[in-house]
Amino acid sequence: MGRRWTERADEAWRWGREHRHRLADVFCAVGSYPFVVLGALTGVSGGVGLAGLGMGLIDDSAVIGLFLVVQVGLNMPGLVALSVLVRRRRPVWLMAAALAMLLLFGNPAPAAFALYSHAVWSPDRRRLVSWSGAYSGVLVVTYTGDYLAAVVFSLTFTIVLPMVLGLWVGTRRQLVENLRERAERLEREQNLKAESAIAAERTRIAREMHDVVAHRVSLMVLHAGGLEVSAEDERTVETAGLIRTTGREALAELREILGVLRDAPGDAAPTAPQPVLSDLAKLVNDSRAAGMAVDWRTTGSPRPLPAQVERTAYRVVQESLTNAAKHAPGADVEVRVDYGARELEAVVVSVPPPERVADEQAPSSGYGLAGLRERLTLVGGTLTAGPLADGAWQVRAIVPVGPAQRVGALRNADGDGESA
Repeated sequence: MGRRWTERADEAWRWGREHRHRLADVFCAVGSYPFVVLGALTGVSGGVGLAGLGMGLIDDSAVIGLFLVVQVGLNMPGLVALSVLVRRRRPVWLMAAALAMLLLFGNPAPAAFALYSHAVWSPDRRRLVSWSGAYSGVLVVTYTGDYLAAVVFSLTFTIVLPMVLGLWVGTRRQLVENLRERAERLEREQNLKAESAIAAERTRIAREMHDVVAHRVSLMVLHAGGLEVSAEDERTVETAGLIRTTGREALAELREILGVLRDAPGDAAPTAPQPVLSDLAKLVNDSRAAGMAVDWRTTGSPRPLPAQVERTAYRVVQESLTNAAKHAPGADVEVRVDYGARELEAVVVSVPPPERVADEQAPSSGYGLAGLRERLTLVGGTLTAGPLADGAWQVRAIVPVGPAQRVGALRNADGDGESA
């Protein structure tokens, strides 16, 4: 309960912060209306201003006098209050209404507030000087019969002080806005520098990968090619050819990754498609050609899925087959891809030979499995990996494929897989 009230209070504070100027205008308009009415009635009853002079001329008619009091003493302050609401967008309206109040009733309060508002919110200084001269002339004519001290006092507190205070507040507000704009510009420049540093780091990583990984893989491909040519055993030739083909594919994929990482001007982004579920047939056939016993099944209702989802499932199967070949040679591997109504499930189970169950430990999860978990997290899925009761090792990935994802699919599947 307390937390809900705190959230509502925070929302109210943010709303008030965003609309503080509008709320201030409403407060000033409503709060000033009674005082402007009181000043107008005082001016009429005291014979100050044109309305006061008019009342002195028609004091024999009480009906006409009451009508003038209601129309002039109540409606004119209402116009002043309405002009206060738009004083930031239409400062001339408030200046004109204040001048009318000063002429009709000799009330200087609206004039002082109008000069202050104009000095704060309007950059037109010439218009401010013109209105100040008009107010000064009306004040001198209105109080011409009074003492000089009264005239000086009226000019000081009605014209000079509000205008000086408004100019100071307006200048300070502009200074704060300029400082805020400068801070935002510096923040944008800092973000650009950070992006530039990130791009430079990506280029450095791409260069390091090219110098180290690509060089080693190229040497492996060359040696495999030489072995394929010079070997006499048929099995050795076949294995060397498979190593050479796999190395070339790895180099092609590495080249695509380097193209993404590099930020060289004029370089085009790689356009080769990334592997998806329709490429599982080639992956399984390559594993079988390497001597692995792979049983592949596709169940459920195969359908087009978002490319990111299919790439993630493909990488799960690829990494699982690689781990099985590395840590459990000779194992029987079962690959199952199930298209559910709301989720895609990819399961890879490797069963080591009986003579290796007791002697060899199950494959341990290393950086490959950690990378798979990160991939699954990006698409909102989960990954579990671990030994089963019979000594087999299972990798199971579940990726949600709700209606929204199916609608957003970016491509059509090239194939549905096979059953072996």
